[in-house]
Amino acid sequence: MNSLAKVPVTVVTGFLGSGKTTLIQHLLANPDGRKLAVLVNEFGSEGVDGEILKSCADANCPEDNIIELANGCICCTVADDFIPTMEKLLARPVRPDHILIETSGLALPKPLLKAFDWPEIRSRITVDGVIALADAEAVAAGRFAPDPDAVEAQRAADENLDHETPLSEVFEDQIACADIVLLTKADLAGTAGLEAARALITAEMPRRVPMLSVTDGAIDARVILGLGAAAENDLSARPSHHDGEEDHEHDDFASVVIDLPEVTDIDALVASVQRLSREQNVLRVKGYIAVQGKPMRLLLQAVGERVRHQFDKPWGAGSRQSKLVVIGEHGDIDEAAIKAGLGV
Repeated sequence: MNSLAKVPVTVVTGFLGSGKTTLIQHLLANPDGRKLAVLVNEFGSEGVDGEILKSCADANCPEDNIIELANGCICCTVADDFIPTMEKLLARPVRPDHILIETSGLALPKPLLKAFDWPEIRSRITVDGVIALADAEAVAAGRFAPDPDAVEAQRAADENLDHETPLSEVFEDQIACADIVLLTKADLAGTAGLEAARALITAEMPRRVPMLSVTDGAIDARVILGLGAAAENDLSARPSHHDGEEDHEHDDFASVVIDLPEVTDIDALVASVQRLSREQNVLRVKGYIAVQGKPMRLLLQAVGERVRHQFDKPWGAGSRQSKLVVIGEHGDIDEAAIKAGLGV
């Protein structure tokens, strides 16, 4: 690569559990000849997504090219975390051909794009594109796209009520910033669900961009990498609910890390996680579980009541400890109630 050429960066955004890590796993396995680096920005103090991706490291993306930024929102810690990390990546003897950034599911992408204008890095990297992932089944059910009639009814009943929920603002900002939208979990949504999700998202988009359906993150790297969007120079075409604000807050959301004893009944744990969604409005649960009598760790991820789990790799020496990160809107995160719901 010409040393004067800017290194392209793809920002992968999307709501909690939309499939960002699964997509990046697929790109790591199918990089189309690129040497990759990955920055993972998680919400909460326990890095789960970074661990998942490190298990996929290979010659095209060695483990030390997969970096977790877990000290807060990536665009709120630019000087302390993001800029120094990018500088270290660019200074390596073998510079990556392409950098992937997996944002937190709660992140607003536009403030991150503004960080690419920092003098230390703006001449060396460019935002090749913003890829927004949307869970097609959830969107089709209207969970992240408010019903305008219902909003008007609420407004009429209480004039002090906000017409936007925090979740809808995050979702709409992610969609509005995108160069390509991926409708994930297409197999679960079905044809009718995909059509409904397309219609709902199209209504929220400020401009037309490609919208593609994806199952298990499987998409050709040539379709979403190498877009050449230079998104950092195109901010006016990417409107946000937070335009004009000096910065933004994430006080609408909170997370708690729960330590668990070894589990004897996986089905019972899954049922407990599903109850958290129904009874305490928990949005997302993810973590590693030690199962009695099993040398492998159990990776558990939940979006609402949809829970997926699999044994991924053996526990390291001395690290056999069950931890779950539980994320929800601020008023719904009650650590004592969550622990009780999990039987801790």
